[in-house]
Amino acid sequence: MVPRKILVTAALPYANGHLHIGHMLEHIQTDIWVRFQRLRGHEVLAVCADDTHGTATMIRSRQEGRPAEEILAEMNAAHQRDLRGFGVEYDHYGSTHSEANRALCHEVWAALRAADLVVEREVTQLFDPVEGTFLADRFVKGTCPRCKSPDQYGDHCDSCNSTYTPADLIDPVSALSGAKPEIRTAMHLFVRIAKLQEFLATWTQTEGRLQPEVANYLQGAFLGEELWDWDVSRPEPYFGFEIPDAPGNYWYVWFDAPIGYMAATQEWCAEHGQSFDAWWRNPDTEIRHFIGKDIIYFHCLFWPAMVKTAGFTLPDRVQIHGMLHVDGGKMSKSKGTRVAAAAYLEHLDPAYIRYYYASKLGNTLSDMDMGTDDLIAKINSDLVGKVVNLASRTSRFVAGMGLASNYPEDGGLFAAAAAAGESVAADYENCDYAKAMKTIMALADRANEYVEAAQPWALKRDPDRVQELQDVCSIALNLFRQIVVYLAPVLPTLAEQAGALLGRPIVSFDEAQTPLVGTPVGKFEHMIQRVDGDAVLRVLEASKETAPSGVPAQAATDDGAALAAEPIGPQCTFDDFSRVDLRVARVLQAEHVDGARKLLKLTLGLGGDERRQVFAGIKSAYEPEALVGRLVVCVANLAAREMKFGTSEGMVIAAGPGGQDIFLLSPDQGAVPGQRVR
Repeated sequence: MVPRKILVTAALPYANGHLHIGHMLEHIQTDIWVRFQRLRGHEVLAVCADDTHGTATMIRSRQEGRPAEEILAEMNAAHQRDLRGFGVEYDHYGSTHSEANRALCHEVWAALRAADLVVEREVTQLFDPVEGTFLADRFVKGTCPRCKSPDQYGDHCDSCNSTYTPADLIDPVSALSGAKPEIRTAMHLFVRIAKLQEFLATWTQTEGRLQPEVANYLQGAFLGEELWDWDVSRPEPYFGFEIPDAPGNYWYVWFDAPIGYMAATQEWCAEHGQSFDAWWRNPDTEIRHFIGKDIIYFHCLFWPAMVKTAGFTLPDRVQIHGMLHVDGGKMSKSKGTRVAAAAYLEHLDPAYIRYYYASKLGNTLSDMDMGTDDLIAKINSDLVGKVVNLASRTSRFVAGMGLASNYPEDGGLFAAAAAAGESVAADYENCDYAKAMKTIMALADRANEYVEAAQPWALKRDPDRVQELQDVCSIALNLFRQIVVYLAPVLPTLAEQAGALLGRPIVSFDEAQTPLVGTPVGKFEHMIQRVDGDAVLRVLEASKETAPSGVPAQAATDDGAALAAEPIGPQCTFDDFSRVDLRVARVLQAEHVDGARKLLKLTLGLGGDERRQVFAGIKSAYEPEALVGRLVVCVANLAAREMKFGTSEGMVIAAGPGGQDIFLLSPDQGAVPGQRVR
């Protein structure tokens, strides 16, 4: 295998707030890919930084009465601490408010000017009369002008993925003060991105550059017509870098933020005596960005346009993931599901969430739903019950004698698992971690079946079967180590523990191809503990906010419109109601139905072996992947109904008028499948 030279970045966290578990989805995804590439022997440089500029930083500095630089230093230290806590390691973690970034912004800007891509014109913009500042797109909230979803930002709708300007929002409010914005006019600078449209069409549609759905989205939403000029400046007051040839104007945060990737690289190169050009002006260097789907527009159109014009190496791949939901809904401070990274680390092992994310992350843009019950069950079943269990049940029997000097006959188990290595590697490479985890857990199942059949605890009682005991344990521990090698990108701490137990650190993915023989076995130390459900509840409770703070959200109003649209029906008796058997159920499987516009096919578990197949008209509001593991309420005694696509054996309960406004009902934390809803 020819070693590759790879530069990897993750989207820059904004410096105005602490990291939460939604941020960690991306950083863990990135870290897994970086660790995998290093285990394959490739040269990888991973960089990130804080995104520091913009109105929010300026306002916070005013409110707290201290310099912005002091706040930025404090948040940078907190972000790096939390990332390390989750096992995320960057070679360099910088800040966009750096002299390296300022110099590179000047260089890129000069290139845009030289290419005659910059124009000036007046812009009518929303202005916060309370804070006395023009409002960046992300600091205006209102109702989406396309799908009418409330509480959307001024540049992008999370519900329908549309982009627009803040002035297009219905009933906009300032996210800084809650005031109704005024409309004012100021001079702005624009990049004429349409002059690069042919290049961008080719670049975005090149196979492997983007996921197919992203390439199709860009083609349909933007590249099918002439691209708009990109507004890259903001008038004072604004916290950022002043534009050298336009005094009183500052580069918009989305101009200098991605340049921060290059600045972080340059700072690392200066510290380590390496060439910046070897990373950013080298066709042999692969550049890969990991981002969320909410910033596709900036990373897949504006960023490559800037990179191309300034003569830097273009990204080989922009890997895009969906958003994180918790227990079936958006992360919420009031419910405690918007969990701060620091709060999680205070109570729970980071290995839990690293593995859980990996088990759910595929190479798609589907949003991920993290069910807290599902997390507990998956960790306890997979990591404790299947993986660590192999070592805990066998290592103590050979702690004094070590592994067998020759690898025993195991019926082809090790060889079969070694043959699966390239498949697992391909899944890691393609960011289909969920598929890799499924393969690895299947190997763990077979290894545990072997241990159950061999029963080393019974062999231990027979002094005449010591060699057989050593052979059985040597096989089990080698299968354990092989599995841990495959899991090492996800669970680096477990890999270190396995290396200590078996006297050989795991440093290469290829170590899964050759069994260990004749090495000592150390004393087994606890590796991954079972998840404490009470600890999960403590994390959620600690994360709750009973009163809103920071950005005000537009809550749904109790104005009676929904009731007027669907008046209360005729009275029923208690006996009528009691005949409807409502039960808590878990979604075990969810899938699209070929030929159905509205239906998803759900397999519901009501506890034990009790199952229901239900066809639910919720396709417009939910991705099937986001439903798996979620608790719902179902009508369990509804008569089966024959449909075109199969038999529906119940109904899930939801609110809302339909379309995208469908809201599945879920029980509170602690409910279990099979319980009756009364």
